[in-house]
Amino acid sequence: MRERESMKPSPSASIVIACADLEAAIAFYEGLGLRLDMIMPADAPRLAVMSGHGAAMRLEVESASAERAPVAAEASHEFLIARANDAWGRGRAGMQYRDLIPGRLGGRVIASQIRIPDGGPVADYVHHHRVRFQMIYCRRGWVRVVYEDQGPAFAMREGDCVLQPPGIRHRVLESSPGLEVIEVSAPSEHETYRDHELELPTANVNTSRVFGGQRFVRHVAAEAAWRRDAGGAFDIRDTGIAQASEGAGSVRILRARAGAESAPARHDGELLFLAVLDGHLRVRSPTFGTHDLSRDDACVIPAGADYALAASAPCEVLEVAMLSRPSYPAVMPAEAGIQSS
Repeated sequence: MRERESMKPSPSASIVIACADLEAAIAFYEGLGLRLDMIMPADAPRLAVMSGHGAAMRLEVESASAERAPVAAEASHEFLIARANDAWGRGRAGMQYRDLIPGRLGGRVIASQIRIPDGGPVADYVHHHRVRFQMIYCRRGWVRVVYEDQGPAFAMREGDCVLQPPGIRHRVLESSPGLEVIEVSAPSEHETYRDHELELPTANVNTSRVFGGQRFVRHVAAEAAWRRDAGGAFDIRDTGIAQASEGAGSVRILRARAGAESAPARHDGELLFLAVLDGHLRVRSPTFGTHDLSRDDACVIPAGADYALAASAPCEVLEVAMLSRPSYPAVMPAEAGIQSS
């Protein structure tokens, strides 16, 4: 099947309208018969493209130019930390977002904790994102989703994870009350394009299809195996994402007993992000010192810095790495708990 990337509307439009409330403006123009084609960024929308009646318009929040994050040529070399009690904001489709990477590495990467407080149907639509890497980990509750060419809708449950390759159409259908997921995407600001023609699930099922050089992955925690790392300190559950993304990113879950400590290590990729799922984690480094993290805290370890991880209490940690090259051994699909839906 050919890609439909050429069908997406341009972020530019002949008519530009400034507005104070983007959500209200979209609702107003939808009432006049226009349709939403693109919105960005997902965590705090401030720009949208709508079309209808033979014209296209671009809606911009009046303060948008002042709020845009700069795009840095190099990633931050600082140790970054986000705490569980940091503020939440309102994002796309009524979802709530919490920023897990302060500064977003100058615009290169965003990590968000996303929640839907009320259960039931989600006000979402068939869409895709213009990204080079994007993964979603189900943190709490469950969510029903459907993906292009991947078969019927399915439920992601706590511990499950997906790789959303660039351009794959998908939709969030419904969720449990209090659903929370962790999403890591690059770049930090990217377009969400609505697809008005495609219906999901698609009649065609092609689970090996490649989107933007990557394959869709559904990692099911209940069916995945744990293995002990080489140093014996942590158990590891690999999701298979490093292999399916051709080395663009890796996603693993680390588990340790109280008192366990890893051997010193370093990374030289674009990102090493850790989110504490349970328990207490201590991060030690001669470069950036010692930091204690608890449940729902997260951090970014700077490239080139030596570090070690220690479990001050039994802990479980989500690790997301964005790599300049693959650095983890490939795992077989059965070990990674991958399903083809």
